[in-house]
Amino acid sequence: MFRNSPNASIPLESRRRFVRNLATSGAALCAASYGFSVDAAFARSLENNDRKPIDVDLSGDPGISDAEMEAIYEQIKTPYKQGVIIPEENGNPVDSANVFRKDGVWHMVYLCFLDKTGYVAKLAKSDDLVRWETLGVVAPFRQTGWDAWQVSPSAALVDHNWGGSYEIQKYDGKYWFTYIGGAGKGYEPDPLKIGLAWTDDAASPKEWNRLDRPIMAPEDPDARAFEKTTLYKTSVIWDKERRLGSQFVCFYNGKAVENGRSVERIGTAVSDNLVDWRRFGNGPIIDNGSGISGDPQVVRIGDYWVMFYFGAFWKPKAFDTFAVSKDLVHWRRWEGPHLIEPSEDYDATFAHKPWVVYRDGIVYHFYNAVGNQGRCLALATSKPLK
Repeated sequence: MFRNSPNASIPLESRRRFVRNLATSGAALCAASYGFSVDAAFARSLENNDRKPIDVDLSGDPGISDAEMEAIYEQIKTPYKQGVIIPEENGNPVDSANVFRKDGVWHMVYLCFLDKTGYVAKLAKSDDLVRWETLGVVAPFRQTGWDAWQVSPSAALVDHNWGGSYEIQKYDGKYWFTYIGGAGKGYEPDPLKIGLAWTDDAASPKEWNRLDRPIMAPEDPDARAFEKTTLYKTSVIWDKERRLGSQFVCFYNGKAVENGRSVERIGTAVSDNLVDWRRFGNGPIIDNGSGISGDPQVVRIGDYWVMFYFGAFWKPKAFDTFAVSKDLVHWRRWEGPHLIEPSEDYDATFAHKPWVVYRDGIVYHFYNAVGNQGRCLALATSKPLK
């Protein structure tokens, strides 16, 4: 299936040449003010070929002031709830919106928990980001293999610039999606792993092609302690400046069981071909100590990287919040008002799992609402809509 795609590991000698050229090519940037060198860490891990996490200390000061955090909050807050935009489908819950543009038309991939069996991936489109038309299933149950009964999709390589095009970008002539996959039936049975899919038309509801193995799994040699049980939602960006030493960066949440309780934290991995990934850093980049920190979406706002993510159970219920970084490595978590939290009948239980778009002076915050209409997709905005 992937013979003409980057489906094989880059040969070690090619990787070594790449690493030796980093300093002169400008492909990776050193964050000297934080006391680490990304290109040196990347070189060490590749030369050793040991599949250990790339050795970068994530504990440094992010260097972001209270005033900077407040200013970003003012740009991204969405106090105006518009209601449910995609309801349950024949009693089947929907969840986890990812929004992008293809040839100037808005599209969304999302999951449907079908017949209490597992997740399938679906596609929808919209002219205005408010009214959505479902097009069909793009990743059905395979019934066999490592991802037989679970496919929860994420759009990869979407233009991540705040107020940018939001077009989904082609790599190797294809459009790419990552997904949570699993072989068990039911609601998110452990273990879940991260898979890769592609299509030649991201606007078509025809079935995606899928790699026949996961690209990241809890049992990987470089999996860290916080992700040894299950891997969840991803946000994959195309960082053409290679700030972390590679052109693709994946943010995702992983689960560990500690003292009999599940805890989810957000980590980072890097790749140069979307297929072969290396964990980046000595632990998670977002850790709230308990409960869930999950479903990241990373965007670029001016000189800052902003990560939207949801929290649950380390504060009441489930809600959306954010963190900010200047280097994609060290992050400061927002501790002020939530971006979205339960307040209406349709999201009275949970209001969480963000995907945020800024268009024509309005912030559109898509989220999962759980309440008196079941599990649905809802929208909040920064301004009232006509």
